[in-house]
Parts: sequence; structure tokens; C-alpha cells
Amino acid sequence: KDKPYQFQTEDFFEPRTALKKSFASLIRASDYRSVAIIPSVSYGMASVANNIDLKKGEEVVVCEGQFPSHVYPWLELVGRSEGKLVQVDAPDLVEHRALMWNERILESINTKTKVVAIPQVHWADGTLFDLKAIRERSRDVGAKLVIDGTQSVGAYPFSIEEIEPDALVCAGYKWLMGPYGVGVAYFAPSFWEGKPIEYNWMNRYKSEDFANLTHYQSQYQPGAERFSAGGSSNFIHTPMLTQAIEQVKKWGTGNIQEYCSRLIEEGIDQLRSKGCFVEEKNGRSNHLFGVYLPEGIDKEQIKRRLREQDIFVSFRGDAIRISPHVYNNREDIERFVSCI
Repeated sequence: KDKPYQFQTEDFFEPRTALKKSFASLIRASDYRSVAIIPSVSYGMASVANNIDLKKGEEVVVCEGQFPSHVYPWLELVGRSEGKLVQVDAPDLVEHRALMWNERILESINTKTKVVAIPQVHWADGTLFDLKAIRERSRDVGAKLVIDGTQSVGAYPFSIEEIEPDALVCAGYKWLMGPYGVGVAYFAPSFWEGKPIEYNWMNRYKSEDFANLTHYQSQYQPGAERFSAGGSSNFIHTPMLTQAIEQVKKWGTGNIQEYCSRLIEEGIDQLRSKGCFVEEKNGRSNHLFGVYLPEGIDKEQIKRRLREQDIFVSFRGDAIRISPHVYNNREDIERFVSCI
């Protein structure tokens, strides 16, 4: 930062390539050129929605309480095309809730469905969505699968080879452990001839040749590069996110899940014994899960107790969202449970 005159031409491009390769390796994408660098989920989702030809009466399927940045682009799209947004409501807090919710999503996908736009893990309570089954059903009707991986990728295993989504969009500041203001997105080859939402010079063919930048090019760089945001060669954020993803890969997303599972198992049993609802293990993630309090509990009193104990959780809808990671230990969970 102090010596910008030392930057060479390759310094604008090589760190971007390194980030794309690192993320592609994490999500098991075979071609790093399918990765674009974005500033936010809303930017990535807008890029996806901008390339969906939705006709009158066609539908976009989302789940109840989905994060707004993965809903507003579809509301805009259905509004201007006279399409329909189909929200699949969550079941009541009963046994096998996640299974029932997944079944409702599968039932909502039909020949009118153009896009299924869901997360891998629900941001409020960690409910797991069966992406393999949803992908199979969406493919049967010719619908695209667009995933917000912000709440899971980096802490929960994800494979492009296994799921084969049309797009995966991730903010960098969450489980990828990166800085705020940068993220990454995967675009399947079906998008590679699409229309970007901005016209950044670096995304054009032969942009590495600074001496000839005013020989304007109609051709884009290969792959999903056309969807990268301007300024994505950020000399601070881009290498930070790359190193963060490399650290996540060293830990291993499967190891993170296993560690968190051992960490929370006893505490969840104690919470259930007190009348709290927590989704069954096979229906939620271990790094992010929701605790629903029994009726009659003063939520404000719980909040005060948590603050007094320096315990940091999130209140999302009716759920207390707990997000343990490798930096937590069993004592942290015990302290949280004691507050309830």
C-alpha cells in the first residue's frame, strides 16, 4: 500500500487467478475459469438473474425466510416478466421438520418452474436442504438451480461435481474467513456467453496488454470472467481471501463439521430436555443451528444473560442462531446452555 509504484502488470492479474484456483479447489470445480470475483452476494445474484429469460407465468422457487439478497433479485425478475415467486413455507417445529421442508420444496417444482433459488444451509436455523434431490428434480423439469453458499461453503462440504448447480454465490466474510466487501461465485458454462451487469476493462480479451487497452475489444476473457466486478484485483482483499480459503482447506470442511458435532452434542441434549427445539442431526449443519425456546420464556431476559456472560449469538426470527467453529470449546457451549 505504501509503495504502489512497485506494482507490475502481472500483479493486477495473478492474485485474481490464485483466488479463483483456490476457491475452485475448495468447491471441487474442475475449471477455475468458472469462478468470478464479486463484491457481494447481491451482486452475484443480480448477475445470475440478469441472464434468466423468465416468461409470463413461469416460476422461481425459494424457501421461507431466505436471506434477502437471495430473494430481491427474483422479486425484481418476476415483477418485470409477470412471473411468479413461489415461497415454500417451513413446517411447524416438529420431528423430521427438515425432511418435511425438503419434501415440500420437491413438490413445488413443476413444469412451470424456471429457477430453484435456495441456500445449502438456512441462514436463520441451519436447516439443511437436500441439494442432490433438488438438483435431480429441477433438471427433470429444465429449471436452473442457483445456490447461496454464504452460510455453508467453507464450513460444510460442497462439491460442484456432485451437485452440478448452475450458479453458486458466496460472500467472503462468513465461513470463507475473508474480509468484508469481496466474494466469489461459480457460473456453469451455460452462463459463459451471458450479459454482465457492468463493463469492466479487465474482463475483456487481451486486457493484460496495457499498451493497447484503447484497442477496444468486443470479446471477453474466457469462462465466467465477464461476471467479475471492477476493482477485483484489490491488492488487499483479494490475497486476504485467498489465504483465508487456503486455511479453511487445511482445516478441512469435514473436520470442521466433525469437531462442531462433538462440541455441541451434549449441550443440545440438555437444551431439548428443557423443552427447546433443535433440528435433528441429519437435518441441520453443526457449524450453524437454531435453538427455538419453549413458549413462555422471556427472550429479553435470555439476551441480558448472554450479554452478561459475553456470549455472542444471533437472534434470527424465532430462533437463537448458534455458530460454533474451531475456535470454540466445550466450556463455551456449557456457558451458553447455562443461560437458558
